[in-house]
Amino acid sequence: MRTMTVQFLLVETRIEDLPKLEVPQASGSVVVFWGRVRDHNDGRSVTGLEYTSYPELALKEGTRIVQEAVTRFGLDAVRAIHRVGTLAVGDAAVLVEVASGHRGEGFEACRWVIDEIKTRVPIWKCEHYTEGDREWVMCHHGPITTGS
Repeated sequence: MRTMTVQFLLVETRIEDLPKLEVPQASGSVVVFWGRVRDHNDGRSVTGLEYTSYPELALKEGTRIVQEAVTRFGLDAVRAIHRVGTLAVGDAAVLVEVASGHRGEGFEACRWVIDEIKTRVPIWKCEHYTEGDREWVMCHHGPITTGS
C-alpha cells in the first residue's frame, strides 16, 4: 500500500525552508504555485504584511480542500502551506504543490486549490505601507462547511 501526501499546513516559519513534497514515482507532473509578498498593492507601496487565522477552522477547511482536490482531479499527492505571522516583501506566503499523472489535471487542480483557499479558509491579511499605516485587505470569505 502506498502512502499519499494530502496535507494542509499553517506555518510561522519560512515556507522556503520546509522539505520538498514527496512525489510518487507514478506522477508524470508536478505543478507548483508560490504566492509571494509583493512590494505594492492597488497603487500603494507595501513594506510587508501579516497574516492571522482562526487556526482550528483554517486547518479543518484547508484539509477539506486538499482532500476534495484528490477526489475531484485524481491526484497522486497534494500539499498546501500558508504562512501566518509577519512576512517581508519577497517572502513566500502560500505554496500549493500538486502531483498527478498528467499536466492537465495538475494545472487545473493547482489553480482550484489556491482559489478555494483564498475563498474558504479563514486567513486574514494586513498590509503595511511605506507611509506608516496599515490596512486589512481581502478579508472576505464564502460560506464554510461546518460538518466533519
